[in-house]
Parts: sequence; structure tokens; C-alpha cells
Amino acid sequence: MKNKILIYLILFCFGTIFSQEKELKVGLVLSGGGAKGLAHIGALKVIEESGVKIDYIGGTSMGAIIGALYASGYSATELDSIFQSTNFPKLIQDNLPRSAKTFYEKEDSERYALTLPFNNFKISFPQALSGGQKIYNELVRLLYHVKDIRDFDKLPIPFLCVATNVETGEEVLLKQGYLPEAILASGTFPSLFEPSEIEGAILIDGGVVNNYPIKEVREMGANFLIGVDVQHGLSNREALLSATEVLLQINNYRTVKDMVKKSQETDIYIQPNIEKYSVIDFALGKSIVRSGEVATSAKYAELKELAIRQNRPETTKKRVVTKDSLTINGLVLKGNDNYTRGYIKGKLRLNLENEMSFEKLQQGVNNLAATGNFRSIRYELTPDGPDAVDLIMNLRENPNKTFLRMGLHYNDLYKSAALINLTKKNLLMDDDVFSFDFILGDKLRYNFQYYVDKGFYWSFGVNSRYSDFDHEVGTSVIASNFDSSDISNVNTINLDVSDLTNQAYLQTVWAEEFAISIGVEHKFLKYSTTTIGETLMDESSSNRIIFDKSDYLSTFGQLTLDTYDDKYFPTRGLFFDGDFHLYLYSSDFNNNFKEFSIAKARMGGAFPISDKLSVNLETEGGFKLGKSEVTSFDFVLGGYGTNLINNFIPFFGYDFLSLVGNSFVKAHGRVDYEFLPKNHLLLAANFARVDDDIFRTGQWFKKPEYSGYALGYGWESFIGPVQVMYSWSPEVRRGNLVFSIGYWF
Repeated sequence: MKNKILIYLILFCFGTIFSQEKELKVGLVLSGGGAKGLAHIGALKVIEESGVKIDYIGGTSMGAIIGALYASGYSATELDSIFQSTNFPKLIQDNLPRSAKTFYEKEDSERYALTLPFNNFKISFPQALSGGQKIYNELVRLLYHVKDIRDFDKLPIPFLCVATNVETGEEVLLKQGYLPEAILASGTFPSLFEPSEIEGAILIDGGVVNNYPIKEVREMGANFLIGVDVQHGLSNREALLSATEVLLQINNYRTVKDMVKKSQETDIYIQPNIEKYSVIDFALGKSIVRSGEVATSAKYAELKELAIRQNRPETTKKRVVTKDSLTINGLVLKGNDNYTRGYIKGKLRLNLENEMSFEKLQQGVNNLAATGNFRSIRYELTPDGPDAVDLIMNLRENPNKTFLRMGLHYNDLYKSAALINLTKKNLLMDDDVFSFDFILGDKLRYNFQYYVDKGFYWSFGVNSRYSDFDHEVGTSVIASNFDSSDISNVNTINLDVSDLTNQAYLQTVWAEEFAISIGVEHKFLKYSTTTIGETLMDESSSNRIIFDKSDYLSTFGQLTLDTYDDKYFPTRGLFFDGDFHLYLYSSDFNNNFKEFSIAKARMGGAFPISDKLSVNLETEGGFKLGKSEVTSFDFVLGGYGTNLINNFIPFFGYDFLSLVGNSFVKAHGRVDYEFLPKNHLLLAANFARVDDDIFRTGQWFKKPEYSGYALGYGWESFIGPVQVMYSWSPEVRRGNLVFSIGYWF
């Protein structure tokens, strides 16, 4: 009888063990760690190779991102390919491409070196370096195949992630919702990314409270835990070289203590050797992935034994096919209190119910983000029929509506100058921007803009600009442009140019790239000198000679295309700017006004030859229509720069305001070799014909009369481009060294 009882007990034990083995559920825990989290990919490769099947995944920060992608169906090899082809520095910095910005926004980003919020007459600083928009865009694309899954337990592998409520300091477990939004919230590292908002809660990186969610994965149903820990211990003072590392160190005070117990509770604990890497070392991704493989391979025997105990049939993960296009049927907006639907739709460039690429959707979102009017732009793609989706946008408007902006500049025409700008958004109505530049230097200047931006609908605005400079010019320039006697005894004069321009205009965008403007313009022009006056001066005479002092009224039209990737050092893209002014009225200081027109155009392209070498080719021309003897709007070539007013045209080899005519044609070419990041070696050449009526007489077909060449260095500095150029012309037989420091304004 006793023997029978013993046999029954043995059989019962074996049955219990067998039953437990059948019920073995493996959970995978992936910690946060920034770039060091790429080691998770290497770990997953070895886990897959061992045959272990993962039943649950929990992660924090980078562990949440990689864990969610794996849980959605990607294999470790696919993840490796995705992350190796991703430029993380660009994604993290959120440097939106120049093409995402409107023409207004391009001008703003290329004029001011520093922008600070200025609310209630108090200067503040941005909450973070990045809004995380480009990362979010990419996550939406990569997870499109599970867009309709709102319960993360229903993913191919059940998943959860952890975030932190920044207001209460409490842990927030994210198991439901929109997956891209959840994992981005889990990874919003303080100071690096703007906090995320989900269902009214402001969330930051889950690593602040729980960087290794072992208990949460066990509560999902796991009874065997594999953990990959890419956290590091406390750093010494030599390693604390950035604000990010300091914040990570503060967070690690608690984490290091917690991990002693958590590591002991992990059945297979994997800790890659990644101490030499930082949280932002994404450029070393291959090496970090390899460290994950090495550390996990050391546990291969344990993993293989686990796979045998699971006793599950061999399966191959189905390849995830990423979607390249989609059809958006409806647009739902939330949170746009101060910006109209027309404004937002205009920025998005959406054509509803038409198929569009993911790239085009991302470009539209980037257009909206580039305005700076939204602290965060989160959107969901929800199914609307078998082959279409609705786009639901959750917008958090930027509470900062007033900004203080500054810039510094030096060039050989305007000399030293400092710019202070005040910008106010939503001043009088939705979608409007007020901007005023006050420029201090050798001469005071200002630039005022007010516009209402409606995207591809008709926008409108008003501009006012005052510019004043003086420069030594040859008397031949004056003689050819103005009726001036008594200059035979001087070779050069100091010409003073004052320009006050006021415009009112309408503008729209066509085919997403072209800006079309029409408007009216008032201009007050004054050309004068004291050089001749001082020479002729007696007791009864003034010491200033005035060549023109007239008001002019005109209508104008303008067509602009600008896809250059950079204004100052373009490496790719196209450019076109065509302008036509019809002058209808003048106060006529010189009694010689008749109606006339000025037409001009500049076009070109930039083309990359290699990663570091590019070529920029442009052609430019202009002419006068009409028999008016007014010469104040003639074209004047010489000097260099990007923001010369009126019809002053840059031309290497000649000083500013050297070559004059009522028509001209010019060709320009530049080779740019970026020998180090943001450091450029420049070689340029330009050729031109400048004279009166060269298009009417056909002289523009003839060989160029003027040429110039330049060799220089350019640096993309924090205050804007710094350029040092040595230029010369075979006609002048004299070279000159020119400098430009900072953004032009």
C-alpha cells in the first residue's frame, strides 16, 4: 500500500512539473538608457536565435520604443536594419528641413541668432531642446500596421510601458491608447524633449520612477523573466560632461539601489558592457548593438534550456511590410484655440480622400511644427473604411506668443550692427504675426512686418522698412545716373543712400512650392553726398548735394520658389525669384518722371557632387521698360551679400555700387567643399554685362564685359554664417579681402 502511495506521489509531482512547464510564460524587461538601449536589439537577436518565445514585454524609455516595435511584429533583424539607417542626431534635434518653413519663417530663421520667449516683460527659456516631432512622425509610420489596436494586450506580443506624471511624481502605466504616443511619452527625457500630454496628464520619461518594470511584467502573467539592463551606475566627475549626464546621474541615485533587488528577481539577467558609451552616442550604434549580442551570448546555454522547457513549435516571424502611402478621409482638430482650421489645413497641404505618401504627410506636419506655434503636435491615424484613415490631431499651442530676438552682423557696406526684434503672435486676430526689427549701428535702420498667414489660402500683410548707408563710389557712377556738374575735380564721392519702403500685399502658395504675391508699394528714395558740397562750399551754400529725393508709388507682382536646403551654403535645391514693378507716380524731385517698369529675375540650383562637395549655379537679369529718365532704380552691381536692397546686385571682383545700367545679365557659380562639419572652402566666379537697353539692342548675347573671382572660407557659427573672401577681377587688376559675420539683416 505504501509503495502505491509513493508511486502516486511521484506521478503527481511529475504531472505538476509537466503542467507548470506547459504554462511557462516568459516576460522580457527592457530598461531605459538612451543610445545604450540599442544593445536591446543585439540581445533580441540572440534570444531569437536560441528559440525562446517572448510572451510579454515591458519597457521604459528606449526600452519602450524597441520593445513596442518588437511587440508589434518586427523581428530583431528588421529592428537592426531600421535603427542602423536612422539618423538619430537629426531626429532628436528636431531640425526641421528648410523646405518645411514658409517664406516668412525662412527669413526669421536666417536673421536672428537668438530667440527667447518674452512674456509680461520677462525673459524665459525654452523647456527643452526638442519637441520630439520627427521621432513621433517616424514612430507613426513604423507602427501604422497596428494603428487600430488600442489595447496593448492585443498586440502580437502583449506590451506595456512606463511614464512619469511630472506634476505628481507618480508612475503611469501605459497599456492602452495610441501606441506611438505612449512610447514617446515613456521616452521624453527631461530637458531634452518637451513633456507629453496624454488624457490631461503631463508625462515625462518613465525612467524617473521605474526604469526596469519587472513587477509590472510579472503582473501581466509572466512567470519567467528575462531582463536586459542598459543602465549604468553612478558616474565620476570626469564623465559628467553635459546637462543630460548630470540629470541622468541624479536619477540614478535611486535606480542603482533599486536594481540590486530587481536584478536578483530576474531569472536571466543580461547586462551589456556599455559603460564607455553615453546616452547620446547614437553614432556608435553598431558597436552598442554588438555589445548586446556579446552579453546575451554569454547566457545562451540558459536561453537554450528555457526554449526546450517552453516546448513550443518553431515559428518564423512574419515580415512587417511598412506602408508607403495612405488615404486620409477626414481631419479632426483638437486644441487649436488661436489658429483656424484653414490655417492648419493650409500648412498640412492636405487633399482629403486622395492617396498620399507618408513622406508628404510628414512634410505637412513638419510645415505646421516649423511655425513654432505649437508646443507639441500629436496625431492619430484611425481606420475609416478598409483602405482609408481619419487624421485626428491633438495640438498643444505654444503659450509663448511674444518673443525677443537678437542678432549681430558685420559687413563692408553696413559695417557693425546689432539687431533687437520684438515679435508678437495673435496680436489682432488668429493667425497673425507682428514683428519689429530695430537695428543699431553706424546708421539706424528698422524693419516692420505684420501679416496674417493662411497657408495656401490668400494671406495678407504690410511691411515697412527704413535703410540708410553710405559708401565711397566712383564719380562715373554718379555721372551716369544723375545730372551732376562740378565733379570733374574729384575721383570718388561718399554716396549716402536713404530708403523708406512701405508695402501692402496679398500672398498665396501654389503647387506647395511657389509663393505668389501682388501688392502696392510706396518708396521714398534719397541719394545725396557731402563730398562735392564740401569742395564747392562757401559761406552761403549748404554742404549736402541731393541727387534724388522723391516719393514713388507702384504696383508689383512677385513669384518665388526656394527649395535650397540652406540660404548661405546651399548643397541642393532650386531657386527662382521673379519681380515686376510698375511705377505709376512720383513726387518727381528731378522733373523727369514718366511711367516705367522694372523687371528682374534670379534663378539657379544647387547640386551635390559627393557628401562634402556641391556646386551652386545661378543666372540673373533685369531690365527697364519705358522712356522715363528716372535712374534711381537702375541696376548697380558690386560687392557681396544676400540682403542688398532695391536693385543693388552682388558681384565679386568689384566694390559695392561699381557697375551701373538700366539692364544687366549675370551668371554666377560656386563650388563648396565642406571639409569639416559646418566649415566650408569656397571657390566662386561671376560674369556680367551691364549697360542701358542691352536686351533691346541684343547686346546681352555678347561676351560678358565684367568678370570676378573669389576664394574664401565659410563657417556656420552660432551667430550665423562667417565668411572671409578674397576676390579679384582681371579688369580692375586689384584684389580685395571682404568679411561678413553673422546673419544678414
